Amino acid sequence: MSEVKKIATRESYGNALVEIGKEYDNLYVLDADLAAATKTGIFKKAFPERHIDCGIAESNMMGIAAGMAATGKIPFVSSFAMFAAGRAYEQVRNSIGYPHLNVKIGATHAGISVGEDGATHQCNEDIALMRSIPGMVVVNPADDIEAKAAVRAAAEHDGPVYLRFGRLAVPVVNDTPDYKFELGKGVVLREGKDAVIIATGLCVSESLEAAELLAKEGIEVKVINIHTIKPLDKELVVAAARETGKVITVEEHSVIGGLGSAVCDALCAEYPAPVLKIGIQDTFGESGPAVQLIKKYGLDAESIFEKVKAFL
Repeated sequence: MSEVKKIATRESYGNALVEIGKEYDNLYVLDADLAAATKTGIFKKAFPERHIDCGIAESNMMGIAAGMAATGKIPFVSSFAMFAAGRAYEQVRNSIGYPHLNVKIGATHAGISVGEDGATHQCNEDIALMRSIPGMVVVNPADDIEAKAAVRAAAEHDGPVYLRFGRLAVPVVNDTPDYKFELGKGVVLREGKDAVIIATGLCVSESLEAAELLAKEGIEVKVINIHTIKPLDKELVVAAARETGKVITVEEHSVIGGLGSAVCDALCAEYPAPVLKIGIQDTFGESGPAVQLIKKYGLDAESIFEKVKAFL
């Protein structure tokens, strides 16, 4: 995968906003003094009159976005995941979720791959927080192509959407002619009969690499990319469990409340099957280079390979 083109999904977010902003003159971008980091500065340069810097006041920013949505605008509010989902949770819940307003939350720098910023900024709980809000759509794209498609789908969707983006450049895995993005629909990237790996975000490329390593040992695993955590593609998840008998979920998020929990919820109701949840194991992160942290916390291809092999 090292030779594959790599782009950070936060970069994709900024570029997509500009393209969609050309089509929607009611699309506005709000930022919390982080335009350079969240890449909304790209939109600010193209449409300065439609970019609002709310300062370091995320909770207030959510209220402003709610008011704008109530007047027919499409606000994209942007900040680090720790602040957008964590600091402003009450405002997201009560001012956006409760009245079901058309606000899009672009949360960058999510997960352990924030790296040197450390545990305070490595939000591994945001998916759990956001999927608990009634009516909130939660999307965690795997690469540049998917991130751009997700931003467009969010703009076209009527209702609140939480978009999760990363700081680290990740391989482009969805550059196929038949790739199609649809909210709530998973994507089968590899077929296999021995087990199914259901991955999201940056863990998709690592899971594909792990599947290659497993194949060399005679283990064929199906790999599914779940970009939309909520609503989950339950039909695909259950069908894959029936087909393979064993399920592995992989996410750059806590194993509590994220993709693994969503998959287990679906399987408990429809088709109970053994599930191995690979993710952040009920612990905080730490400061360090992103790639090294991914390896230390067991989210790299080699670690996934070893864990799946032991599980099977």
